[in-house]
Amino acid sequence: MTYSENWNLIDLYPGGVEGDAFTEKLATIQHQTDSLKQRIANYQADADPDFSEVVALTQLVQDLESGLKTVGTYINGLISADYTNPTYRSVDNRIQSLSAGFNQPFNAYKLLLAHFDAASFEKIVALPELAPVAFTLKELRHSAQRLGRPETEALLDQLKLDGLTAWSSHYDVVAATLDMPFTDENGETKTISAGQALNMLDGYPDNDARSKLMDGYEDMWGQAETITADTLNHLAGARLTEQKSHNYENYLEEPLEMNRMSKATLDAMWQVVDQNKGMFKAYFDRKAALLGTDGIGWQDQVAPLTHVGDYKPETHSYDDVAQFIIQNFGKYSSKMADFAQQAFENQWIEAEDRPGKQPGGWMDTLPDIHESRIFLTFTGSVNDASTIAHELGHAFHSSLLTDLPLWRDDYAMNVAETASTFAELLIADANVQQAQTDAEKVVLLDAKMTNPIAMFLNIRTRFLFENKFYQEREQGYVPAERLNTLMDEAQSEAFDGILNKRHPHFWSSKLHFYIDGVPFYNFPYTFGYLFSSGIYAWAKTQDNFEEAYISLLRDTANMTTEELAQKHLGVDLTKPDFWQAGADLVQADIDEFLELSEQFVK
Repeated sequence: MTYSENWNLIDLYPGGVEGDAFTEKLATIQHQTDSLKQRIANYQADADPDFSEVVALTQLVQDLESGLKTVGTYINGLISADYTNPTYRSVDNRIQSLSAGFNQPFNAYKLLLAHFDAASFEKIVALPELAPVAFTLKELRHSAQRLGRPETEALLDQLKLDGLTAWSSHYDVVAATLDMPFTDENGETKTISAGQALNMLDGYPDNDARSKLMDGYEDMWGQAETITADTLNHLAGARLTEQKSHNYENYLEEPLEMNRMSKATLDAMWQVVDQNKGMFKAYFDRKAALLGTDGIGWQDQVAPLTHVGDYKPETHSYDDVAQFIIQNFGKYSSKMADFAQQAFENQWIEAEDRPGKQPGGWMDTLPDIHESRIFLTFTGSVNDASTIAHELGHAFHSSLLTDLPLWRDDYAMNVAETASTFAELLIADANVQQAQTDAEKVVLLDAKMTNPIAMFLNIRTRFLFENKFYQEREQGYVPAERLNTLMDEAQSEAFDGILNKRHPHFWSSKLHFYIDGVPFYNFPYTFGYLFSSGIYAWAKTQDNFEEAYISLLRDTANMTTEELAQKHLGVDLTKPDFWQAGADLVQADIDEFLELSEQFVK
């Protein structure tokens, strides 16, 4: 079957951002926001003995969140697919204004929940209409304790538009303007965008050209360092100010709260990651030998092996990759396979490789229509199947929750990475298992190592950098030169001295540092990887894996992370044992890689 590499997004609102459907949707959101504000202001507990108005208000809040999420995903999709088009920026700003306007009555709703005495609140969360979202209601009641005066919160929301949110958007504008010359192995030079350069860094086969690409990429972001340092400092400063106003004790408390996990769990995970980083040294020594390079540079982390024995790398078609994913999903879950096929057939994926697209990839939901959209760039490399599978895992997770209230789809980022990474593991293993020769298996094992390298080393780098940066930012502005030093030190520590060429401007080039909605955006990825590794091992012992897996995913927004792991896996996340089991799986892959590849070292 032939699948389109372009998504069907514009038809969501006929006429696009200037059409009647989209205009009417924004007007509806504004009307619902005004209604919510008025109804909460007029609420009288003694006139609501059966709490029917609380039920109605709870539904209205979720309806508003659904609408805002849908239009937000829609405009983000248009921007991502046509990155340099200025048309969408003003529309994005309007949606951000609507979101800021919603926060005021939403905070009033939280305060309303907090005003009920304990006995009354227990009656509310026990109501049949609200029992499915009792966990969220308790979270909202608790979060009300952090709120300041309503007029102060309203001012903070408005200031965010030209503060935290604005600095995040400013980075997008900066990144969209950057380009650089690239000379390939044949001596041909062309100009490529920052997004194209990033995609090429992960997969360009020629060592010398890739090294020069890295030099150019580092230089390009270095030339922008004054602007990006200013952006990062102001974004972090705005975040720290807002956190202080909401009585967070430190900069990690908010992201941990957002991920519904404890500091003890985070510390246990990082402890195991740090203790196991040494296992990558032998792997990278062997990879350098197979690549024919004098050591490993930043650009070589996930570079493809192209000269192993008689193996000839293949470029895979989008249709073949789609069928491969559907087939191998089906070995674990027919529902996963059916969902993947639906996503390909209904054009929920934007995959075309072309200039003007945003770097990276993502999945986001359109809750108003119970669908998702996936954004990425397909190049035909061996890693692309795993990337698509990753995003399909996200989308499958959300698809399992469409029969539940919206707040049951509001799972935290750390567990959000569970289904995606699990799906990615399935496809990476399937790639290895279908190998016909030792040489091919070595190449595919190396491709599979992309994920643990990212989770144990690359993302560990990001956390070490951010942690140190926020400590220093609390004391004042951190200039670009110091940011380069902090990043260089983080890379040296996380990679345990492996890299002979580092990327000091990684802080400047990495979009994740500039995302406004989620502080410390990176550590949930490592959590999700190791958590899903445990689930993958567990899956192989289950007679009815699909049912147990879906049960776990449907609970992800209904309890803390520690409670989820205890209920469904019977493990304590604050202990190192569970995390070490994931590290042991990586060690097993490294051992197999070393054993099989020895014959190909000259």
